[in-house]
This record gives sequence, C-alpha cells and structure tokens, in this order.
Amino acid sequence: MRSLWIVFRKEFFENLRDRRILLAALVFGPVLGPALLAGVLQLSVTQGETAREQPLTLPVVGAESAPTLMAVLQSQGITVDPVALDEPQIRAAIAARDMAVVLQVPADFAERWSRAEPAPLQLFFDRSDQFGGEAAAARVGRVLEAYGSSIAQSRLLLRGIDPLTTAVLAVQEVDVSTPLSRASLALGMLSYLTIFAMLFGGLYLAIDTTAGERERGSLESLLMAPVARRQLIYGKIAATTSYMLISLALTLVACALSLQLVQVEQFGLSIDLSATTVLKLFAVTAPLALFGAGLLTVVASFTRSFREAQSYLTFAISLPTLPLAFISLLQVDSSALALATPSLGQHLLMMRILRGETLVPVDFAISVGASLLLGTLLCVVAGRLYEREAILG
Repeated sequence: MRSLWIVFRKEFFENLRDRRILLAALVFGPVLGPALLAGVLQLSVTQGETAREQPLTLPVVGAESAPTLMAVLQSQGITVDPVALDEPQIRAAIAARDMAVVLQVPADFAERWSRAEPAPLQLFFDRSDQFGGEAAAARVGRVLEAYGSSIAQSRLLLRGIDPLTTAVLAVQEVDVSTPLSRASLALGMLSYLTIFAMLFGGLYLAIDTTAGERERGSLESLLMAPVARRQLIYGKIAATTSYMLISLALTLVACALSLQLVQVEQFGLSIDLSATTVLKLFAVTAPLALFGAGLLTVVASFTRSFREAQSYLTFAISLPTLPLAFISLLQVDSSALALATPSLGQHLLMMRILRGETLVPVDFAISVGASLLLGTLLCVVAGRLYEREAILG
C-alpha cells in the first residue's frame, strides 16, 4: 500500500502543473457545463414569459364577417388586425415568420351563425415555432373555445334546456406533482452534464499516465522501478479517480450556484440544490469515478500515442453518457438491471433526488455496488495488462 500511495501522490501533484489536465478537471466541465444548463433554462423562462405576457396582434382574414367575435377577442387583450390574404399567402407569411398566427373567418360565417349551425374558423400557425406561433395559437384558441362554449350554453337556455344535461361526465384533473418533480423534467440534462464533466475531468490524466508515458519513452524505466507493476497502475488509476471526484464536486457546486439565478417559481417549479441535495447527488455519482478511471486506463493501454489515446478515450466517455441526453424521451423503469448499468443507474437515482423522493437503500446499494464492482474488475484488467511485456510496445 505504501508504494501505491507514493505513485498516487506523484501522479496527483505532478499533473497539477499540466494545463490541459487542470482545464479539463477544473474549468471545462465544472464551469462550462453548469453555465450552459443555467443559460438554457433561463432562455426558456424568458421566452415563456415573453410569449405569455406580451401584447398579441392577431391578423384576421374576413374580420368584417364576425364583428361580435372580434369584439370578444379585443376584450381579452388580443388586437385584431384585418388583412386580405388568401391561403397560400397566409402559409407563406407564417413560413417566413412574418406572422405567427392568422385567423381566417369564412364569408358565410354570419349566415351560419344565425342558423345556429357550426361556424368554421381556420387558425393558421407553425407548431414548430414553440414560443411564437404555437404559444399565440394556444392563447387565441382558449379565447375561441371559451366564447363558443358560452354561446352554446346560451342557445340551450333559450330552448329551455338545462346545459348541465349535456355534461355527461364531470372530469376533474388532480395534479399530484410537486414543484420539485415538475422542475426535474427541466433538469433532465443535469445528470448528463455532471457525469460527462466527471469523466472528462480524468481524461487527460488517464492519457498522460499511459499513452503519454509510452510516447515520451519513460514507460520502460518506470516499469523497472522497485514497485510492483500492479501497484504502479493502481496508483495511476487512483490519481485519475481523484481528479474525477474533484471535477464532480466542482460541477455540482457550480450547478447549485448557477441555477439559483434562474427564476422558475412563476411557472410553478422549484429547484432544490441545497447542500444536502448536492451531497446526495455526489454520493450516488461518485462510485462511477472508479469505473470511469478503470475504463479509460484499459482503453488507453492499447494506444501508442497521446493523439491516438485522445480520440479513443473521447469516444469511450461519450458512449455511456450520450444516451443520458435523450433518456428523458424514453420511459425507463428503475429495474435492478437499469440501476446496475453504469451511468444509467446514477441518472435514475439523481432524478429521484431532484424530485425530492426518498432513496430506497436497496436501489442505492445496487447502483453503487455494481459501479464499484465493474470498476474493480477494470482495475484488475489494467493491472494484468501492465504485467505483460507487450505493454512496452
């Protein structure tokens, strides 16, 4: 153990002078990742506020055919702008983003209305324009739906029919979500950024202590030192793991600080990244560092140069983390197999913590135990690789 500690101390402190390692462990992940996450959330909040609060001008084709309807729209804060366009021109204007939404009233609207027939309206918008056309169309649609419902009830009363007779079911939606659980949907990228930053924090150290030694020609003399080869590589893996843990801690702290600046309360959301939450997130993610350090060391052991190792290891850390960027689109059950899968298990536990749920000890043990077991196996594989003479190339 003493020789392992000596190797660890040497690699840890010597690489503090390497600018690439320091930037990867202390800047790129811990700073850029949280800043990106907070920036995206703040942009969404700002655009949502703009779409909800800004005055809405509604271009209307055939506004003269429905003066009462236009007055209703005006009373709801929607400015009516009569225009003369045909359907191709409307589609072209929306596609060019000259108009967000257009309401078309048919010429026979008043005639149908007087006969109590369904009066068709066409609401043109671009659903892909999330904070423009879709938000404006939803606002106009709510006003039209409420007006149509009130007229329908009035018609029934004039005919002596109780409008309640048409209400066959009275469905009440009960939302049992909490502000924390709703916010976890917006924080789906947090696990990806955190785990990627952690693995990236040990990337250059793993390269330097393996392929870098071989490229500099110092590996042979290093292996001839009076230290067991396994102890040598275990010390290097320990140094890589420590850099990953430092990067993880800095990333979580940076996320907690940066997300405090995002104002999401007006949307019924709440982000809890208190010291206790950060410690919980660190506890469920930290065991993955040993797996990541072992994986990077094993992959780098097969490379011959720094550049080659960099290309392979960049792919190695992207493979387990990239699916997390899209995991929110999938319905993944928290089964034992999912919890035992490195990075996926950490993601599932992190989402539970962010939703304010209580961690089940068995699930925590499965995730932590699987990551530590796989990490230990990778360390053993790395130790055996370095006992082979072929490691010298």
